[in-house]
Amino acid sequence: MKWKGRETSKNVEDRRGIPPQVAVGGGLIGLIIIGIAILFNVDPQIVQQFLDAQGQGQAPQAGQAAGKDDEYREFIGVILRDTESVWRDIFKNQLSSSYQEPKLVIFENEVASGCGRAPASVGPFYCPADQKIYIDPSFFRELAVRHKAPGDFAAAYVLAHEVAHHVQLLTGYSDQVNKVRRQGNERESNRASVRLELQADYLAGVWAHHAHKKYDILEPGDIETAITAANQIGDDRLQKMATGYVIPDRFTHGTSKQRAFWFTKGLKSGDFNAMRQLFELNYDEL
Repeated sequence: MKWKGRETSKNVEDRRGIPPQVAVGGGLIGLIIIGIAILFNVDPQIVQQFLDAQGQGQAPQAGQAAGKDDEYREFIGVILRDTESVWRDIFKNQLSSSYQEPKLVIFENEVASGCGRAPASVGPFYCPADQKIYIDPSFFRELAVRHKAPGDFAAAYVLAHEVAHHVQLLTGYSDQVNKVRRQGNERESNRASVRLELQADYLAGVWAHHAHKKYDILEPGDIETAITAANQIGDDRLQKMATGYVIPDRFTHGTSKQRAFWFTKGLKSGDFNAMRQLFELNYDEL
């Protein structure tokens, strides 16, 4: 994959080497401080801004270098910048709206997010509460070694998948799945989650299609490595590795075959509007 030497995103926050922080402005303490501010006729918005800044625990702002392994940071920054460019164009031309760029946090070992604390073992994830993507770069090594999916484009597919969850939030598909989850039916919740994850795979393919048209990013073998990555992280394969058997009703991301199929479909077509298919087909047709 061709990516070196190109523009990087300004929306990257590098927290490597910095212990996870709990926001000072949250919970009871924050409410008490704001209450005191109101009592003394101080604008509570000003106080909240101060609390938010303190809650970052001196974490570096987007674009500042605080971590290590600069090639990881550069790679992540370039891929995120590519997603920003592609989704900005698609939102403008097909949705007549502006794309709201997500932030991306690089961390190591453990991170505090708007969705709670998370260890690196959970892998890359998107938190809708703060609209940030979180990734420990050690996942790229795991992808290459444990899941036998080496190569920059396989790693780019993973990042694009997480960005796709942000796109789903902006376009309302996440809300559809949350409505199902609130009903409390585990089987239907899992099925709704599978639809959302396969749609994110499809959108990752759509991104790759347009990124290649804009930047000529693909080299021989790249597509195969991304398909391998999609195959390696299917629910059926991961369940088999972990327990020795497969329980389809507990799938939350889709099978290896499904993940590879929908990523490839998005990559070949580049058709953003076709993503609604995932919510129109019967579950057995996915």
